Amino acid sequence: MSNGARFAARPIAGGGTAAEIWRAADLAFPELTWEHCPGLVVVAPHPDDETLGLGGTIAAAAERGIPVRVVSVSDGDAAHPDATAAQRRALAQTRRDEVRCAAAALGIGAPMRLGLPDGDVAAHQARVADALTEVLAAEPAGVWCAATWRGDGHPDHEAVGRAAAEATSRTGAVLLEYPVWMWHWAEPGDATVPWHRARRSSLTHSATQRKVDAAQCFHSQFEPDGPEAVLPPYVLARLLTVGEVVFR
Repeated sequence: MSNGARFAARPIAGGGTAAEIWRAADLAFPELTWEHCPGLVVVAPHPDDETLGLGGTIAAAAERGIPVRVVSVSDGDAAHPDATAAQRRALAQTRRDEVRCAAAALGIGAPMRLGLPDGDVAAHQARVADALTEVLAAEPAGVWCAATWRGDGHPDHEAVGRAAAEATSRTGAVLLEYPVWMWHWAEPGDATVPWHRARRSSLTHSATQRKVDAAQCFHSQFEPDGPEAVLPPYVLARLLTVGEVVFR
């Protein structure tokens, strides 16, 4: 089920559900445990989604010696709709550099990139599923594959989630879905959110700090380019407040 209409109805500039509301809800979920994780593949629609949605978990896995691989589906070059072709190429390079910086801060290697069109991933969903199938098939049996939630609202996020679900069904990998924009448009107790499948990632101080450090790599998103930044400061603040949750 898509939540695209709900996401579209709450523009990012409007602030969405405040961090204080999520904090007051004091949501309690079972802990995500690592006993049966031979490796982790994290799939990000755009450079920064892996850090914003799951950066602490990535760092925590790396600290435990669990192999982590990130797959960037697009280069995130459509952040400015009115940009020229040259400006988009320049932004794509910037974001590739930023995500490599973030990966290093999280303690993992540079991401694999698919280079698919930012904002139009749904039209290439089959290609994403095929690419992920190949990646997962080369990993140890039972590898975990964490992708953006199929109901996250952003069309690229939902398409990546569907592709990951297809790839994990083909390979026997374990699917985890992490929300990013759900925290913006949903509210505590929202009936469209599969809270019964939620697991909370328990993060050490060092893993959380690595996430904060990694997020600072994304200057193109958090620093104003004109009147305001692509991602206003409260986006990161809210994600740090709610912590990291996956649907399993």
